[in-house]
Amino acid sequence: MSNDTLYLDITQDLSTQLLPFEEIYKLALTKSPLIRLENEAIITQNAEYKLSKILILQTATGFTNYSFGNQSILSNTSFGADALGQIANGYRTGIGLQISLYDLFSRNTKIRQARANYQSALIRKELVELQLKKDLVTTYQDLMTSQRVLKIRIQDEQAAFAVYRIAESDSQQGRLDPKSMATASNGYAQTKSIAEQAKGEFLKNVFYFEATVGVPIQQLKRK
Repeated sequence: MSNDTLYLDITQDLSTQLLPFEEIYKLALTKSPLIRLENEAIITQNAEYKLSKILILQTATGFTNYSFGNQSILSNTSFGADALGQIANGYRTGIGLQISLYDLFSRNTKIRQARANYQSALIRKELVELQLKKDLVTTYQDLMTSQRVLKIRIQDEQAAFAVYRIAESDSQQGRLDPKSMATASNGYAQTKSIAEQAKGEFLKNVFYFEATVGVPIQQLKRK
């Protein structure tokens, strides 16, 4: 058996050992790789939606400079607002904006498209969450069933082994013919083989269940 099954008691019903199904599902919503992937997609689409609103400002440029007044302008320029602007010392700041007609008229369309992509990401996550719950129900039930089957197969193996040991003892003492001994031996071998197959099926379902939830089985046990 794998190390994961050391945290489980094969002889006891797993539903009493593991967390309630709804708690496991809530945990899967935060730990499942599929859900984490959808969350990242939502973050990306939301960022692109916000960026689309301000993308038009990429053509805007700002400037700041310091102007030294030219007093000689008083001798050859009529005194007025323009002359004062050229004479005065100080910083000058401003913004330049050049927008193409394509950017101007396509802006609303791009914003709507980005918003639609963001909404689609949200809906896709809901669908993934629904599919996750379906998959989790299936793997949960398969795990429970395989555990019950394994419990029965182990009991069969133990019973067949007990019969085999009695037959072996009787054979050694001459109280059992070789044919009966062979029958007991074959019966034990068959039940042991079936039990090993049941163990493999159980281990497979443990792995599937862990992969679906996104955490090791020991983290799903009741405290």
